[in-house]
Amino acid sequence: MQNMMLALMLVLLAFRLQAAETKAFPSHWGTTPAIQTRDYVELPGGYGHGSSTLAKWIAGNLTKDQSATTPAPAAPNRQLFAQDFEKAEVGKVPDELMVLGGDFAVKLEGTNQLLELPGAPLDSFAVQFGPAEKDDVAVSARILSTVKGRRAATFGVGLGGVGGWKLQVAPAKKALELLNDQEVKASVPFDWKSGAWTQLRLQIRKVKDGAWKIEGKAWPHGEAEPKDWLISNDDTEEPVTGKASILGSPFAGTPIWYDDLAVEKAVGK
Repeated sequence: MQNMMLALMLVLLAFRLQAAETKAFPSHWGTTPAIQTRDYVELPGGYGHGSSTLAKWIAGNLTKDQSATTPAPAAPNRQLFAQDFEKAEVGKVPDELMVLGGDFAVKLEGTNQLLELPGAPLDSFAVQFGPAEKDDVAVSARILSTVKGRRAATFGVGLGGVGGWKLQVAPAKKALELLNDQEVKASVPFDWKSGAWTQLRLQIRKVKDGAWKIEGKAWPHGEAEPKDWLISNDDTEEPVTGKASILGSPFAGTPIWYDDLAVEKAVGK
């Protein structure tokens, strides 16, 4: 008698499971589990009722389908400012640039437009751009200068406005320098090439409360960017809030060219 009752219950359960499967499972899920528990629960996804084994199998497949169809979150936009001068008016300076002395102007050189600082007068000049930031920010640009006899220009990029941090190529010293305002904080040897574009990148990032790291690198344009920073400085003084900048002192009496200005969020080490 007990065997008959058990057989009847199994038949009833099988009937219920078959009825529950009136909504067909997607073919890519494959076959249902061959061995299932004898309990009876509500199935996820509107598939009626069945065993908890079947419920877990359905739930797992639904999760996989959702992961496959949900696009990965987009990477945050790191760029805060960009200017390549291709759409700028030749002979003028784009409105979003603030000239701090010097007769800067957009120039057409071949098929490329760039910003030029004339070779005279022999003084130090700068152009500011982008949002005013304090830390966790980076500036980059590519710059070209030439020697004349033994004279060479100095040039670079800056963060934090006029009195902030600067990354400067000093050909006469054969060095790449980090300056805070006008004070050299760090210097490393650098092999600069006259008449070739040099790419520069400078960033300030907050390491922790009361601690900042200033990092810079420079390399020939067209070559792979160095993985490591070439020069750095640790500082406990809070950075100055200010705009990014390009810098130039045309001591050679020849023009300095600037292109591909960018301000971005800083990256970690």
